[in-house]
Amino acid sequence: MAVGTHAEAADVSRDKMPLHRKITYSFTDLSGNLLYCIISSYILFFFTDVYGLSVGVAGVLLLIARFFDALDAPIWGIIIDHTHSKYGQSRPWFLWMAFPFAIFVWLLFTTPDLSGTAKIAYAGIIYILAGIAYTGVSTPITSVLPNLTANTEERTIANTFRMVGGNIGNFLAITFIFPLAAFFGDGDRTSQRGWSLAVLVYAVVAVILLLIAFADMHEKNIERVKPIPIKKSFQAAKYNWPWILIVVANVLYWMGFMSRNSTLAYYFQYNMGDAGLISLFNGFSIIQVIGMASIPFIVKFFSKWGTTVFGLAVASLGQLFMALVGDNITAMLVGWAFACIGSGIACSMFFAMVGDTVDYGEWKNGIRASGFLTAIGSSFCIKLGSGFGTFIPSLILKAFHYVPNQTQTASALGAIHFAFIWLPVIIFVINMIPMVLYKKFEDHEPIVTRDLISRRTQNSTK
Repeated sequence: MAVGTHAEAADVSRDKMPLHRKITYSFTDLSGNLLYCIISSYILFFFTDVYGLSVGVAGVLLLIARFFDALDAPIWGIIIDHTHSKYGQSRPWFLWMAFPFAIFVWLLFTTPDLSGTAKIAYAGIIYILAGIAYTGVSTPITSVLPNLTANTEERTIANTFRMVGGNIGNFLAITFIFPLAAFFGDGDRTSQRGWSLAVLVYAVVAVILLLIAFADMHEKNIERVKPIPIKKSFQAAKYNWPWILIVVANVLYWMGFMSRNSTLAYYFQYNMGDAGLISLFNGFSIIQVIGMASIPFIVKFFSKWGTTVFGLAVASLGQLFMALVGDNITAMLVGWAFACIGSGIACSMFFAMVGDTVDYGEWKNGIRASGFLTAIGSSFCIKLGSGFGTFIPSLILKAFHYVPNQTQTASALGAIHFAFIWLPVIIFVINMIPMVLYKKFEDHEPIVTRDLISRRTQNSTK
């Protein structure tokens, strides 16, 4: 038995992912963020200032879509757990969902010749379909990794490639969509034609990246994976308190993050009076890669829960610094740098910790539902948090009489300032509470790991 165990360990240590596969794996998140970050960062602005909806109607559409998000993430997780094809388990979804994802996002930013209720219905339906398609792409990004290599160190490295790819996609999306829309719109950054053509360019690139990633992937040992009954998928979450804490914390994170991102365009256009600063600050957000790269070093001192709290604190301090420096653009960039680095640290930690809660669910309930738990712990949290992170600011702007493409009143400017600066701080501080509660479960992880190894060893001898 010992010989077999040593042989298996040796096989795992040799299970390396080639560099080209790590790069193409990063294409999945690069592609997803290339399109979804346009939605998450600019959909409220697009609906009000380009598409032509009132801020109140746009906010209601964002809220309605959240109910569908509560359904599609767990459904996608279950679908992937039950997928068996000649292409693999998670891998085929990059092929099957590439075109639907790109088409629905492009349609979302394309304004048809409609008016009244038909125009509102079109926006709501396409927004929901684009969100469902995104979940169909983003869920297998997380679930495919264990099937690409059994080597945990290789998984960590591959996940780092993924996060870097995702950040590149985010950078390209939020930095260049306004200039590209203006280019295609003959200089008008709110041109409906300009936005449609600009997003079409992004959609074509996203499809190409997903197809390359699909072609280069190779899932291993999937024939050993046994389908989990749907009822058991839900049972894996029963009494899985660390998973529940991660879900709550991750939703809060994306609420704070998106309340900041969704109001950035409003803040620099109206409060700062310079729409050119939108692309500058969005492009500068790539600095959050520094925070992500520093995580292995920070974790050694603060552990995982502490590193997350540290990231949230740095992000909050960055926001507060921007509030203090007024119209000093250079000083604002310094505060923005800290805000982005801190949020980058926190974001990465949630993706890292949700995998640990899968182990806890197996230890607690005897069920390993990785697709289901990671779908809710990642895609569901991103979409639900992002939805409320744009809906809440829309309520604030409406309450203080924001009017698109007009000179704003003092109360409207104050509402924009609060939503961009202070609302994220409030949410990030609240976000620290579930992470402090998570500490005891992180301290318990060595016992969980030891018991799971013992169980698997006993099962292999039967």
